[in-house]
Amino acid sequence: MWIGYLLAIATTFADVVSVDQQPDVANGQFVVPPLYVFLPSFVGVVYWLVCVYRIHVFMNRIPGWVHPISPARAVGFHFIPFYQLYWMFKWPREIALFVNQQMHLPLMKPVVVGVTLLLALALRILAPGPGLLLLFMPLSYVVKCIRTAVAATSPPGEALE
Repeated sequence: MWIGYLLAIATTFADVVSVDQQPDVANGQFVVPPLYVFLPSFVGVVYWLVCVYRIHVFMNRIPGWVHPISPARAVGFHFIPFYQLYWMFKWPREIALFVNQQMHLPLMKPVVVGVTLLLALALRILAPGPGLLLLFMPLSYVVKCIRTAVAATSPPGEALE
């Protein structure tokens, strides 16, 4: 995840430089972002999708758990217009079912993840850097919850991936 946070910081820094060099951006006029803003932002979103893919690969490898979402589906449904708004709530809910079942308490809140992802999507339109940062925050939360659930159900001494 730290790579995603670095890309978000780089994008934010590039945003600030862009506003300094192009005053029209500060006045609210739409200007095509320069390559130094677009590139870290684009790579950050691609890396975010890779992280979503890897989370679902891990979920599909958990012994005794049948995860209903394949890694390809988890990423692919983010590209379907309007359906992606539903999908931002659906895949965290499926992971939360596992986490909460393993922990026997409502540890993971999937609605919080979905709302944060939705806010990040909206924020990325106005400010790509902070929006990218906000994309990685719920992903870190999901990973933390999965690690907690797997650690609680793993036999002592067994290492996590």
